Amino acid sequence: MMKMRRPEHLLNLLLVFVPVAASLEWVFHAGPVYVFASSALAIVPLAGIMGKATESLADRLGEGPGALLNATFGNAAELIIAVLALRAGLHDLVKASITGSIIGNILLVFGFSTLVGGLKHQAQTFNKTAAGIGSTMLLLSAVSLVVPAVFALVAVGDVRAAEREVSFEIAIVLIACYTLGLIFSLKTHRHLYMGRTPEHSPQNQAGRSESSWRPAGILLGSTALVALMSEFLVGAAEESARSLGMNDVFLGVILVAIIGNAAEHSTAVLMARKNKMDIAINIAVGSSIQVALFVAPVLVFISHWIGPSPMDLLFTPLEVMAVVLAAVVMAVITQDGETNWMEGVQLLAVYVILGIAFFFFK
Repeated sequence: MMKMRRPEHLLNLLLVFVPVAASLEWVFHAGPVYVFASSALAIVPLAGIMGKATESLADRLGEGPGALLNATFGNAAELIIAVLALRAGLHDLVKASITGSIIGNILLVFGFSTLVGGLKHQAQTFNKTAAGIGSTMLLLSAVSLVVPAVFALVAVGDVRAAEREVSFEIAIVLIACYTLGLIFSLKTHRHLYMGRTPEHSPQNQAGRSESSWRPAGILLGSTALVALMSEFLVGAAEESARSLGMNDVFLGVILVAIIGNAAEHSTAVLMARKNKMDIAINIAVGSSIQVALFVAPVLVFISHWIGPSPMDLLFTPLEVMAVVLAAVVMAVITQDGETNWMEGVQLLAVYVILGIAFFFFK
């Protein structure tokens, strides 16, 4: 009897779209929809390979350098897509992808994980203290979007420069909080985050240090391919959205966000099915926190050196509302340290409702 393939193995079958996308772009000069679709499908397994290589290399480097590596490459696929979109001046698409990653990880990933895990296990528990801290960090990310939006409403006169300055300084605060959060979870309160502890002992790490070149090479190679596929994807994004009857916000919030996180999504669902909810919630909430408190500020900083103009943190009211609602719902769901399949249905319902709103957003 054939053994069932693991989700990441099935995702690796999509690697065939790497040469397909390159051929469609360079040889056949195909339409933007075909280029967008093929490059998007190619990014999914590449992002998964990047994640696995990052984890493997982090284990070998040790806790300090490993944490820094995870912080840098944990959401590298989304960051690469966003940087290329910044260079093209597609600020709305960048902000939408940030929003999509935050709400997608909370509502879609954790919701689906809770549903799948709950169908196998009547009730699943996790460390509610760690989950509560994560929920508070998500609320902080919501505050970072609410304040610029309110500032834009109450300020008078030509406030464009002031909006950018406010966004830049808020980004500094977010980076500082993210850094302190790493210290909290990896040093002072590491016992709360059992799902994040390395699987290899220091002795195993020392014994395997000579093999660090292999994951490093895989990481560099997959990063280069993600950058190439992202170049194709961003170049075809606007025309594809128009051809498919979508707006740029929906494209970023739903499609681009799912593309960059698909491999990580499968891991969270697999952990929930194994009743390892601490790991599942760390993947979902931790990834959202990383996007909100690390990726978004980094993009604000980078935008001052690339692209036609600096990016601010002034999101649309619908995007702000979506992040706030997702953070609040997550705080409510995790307050008792226990989940069931119905709570997964509720999280997914919120995601679908928000998706409908973004689809018709003009």
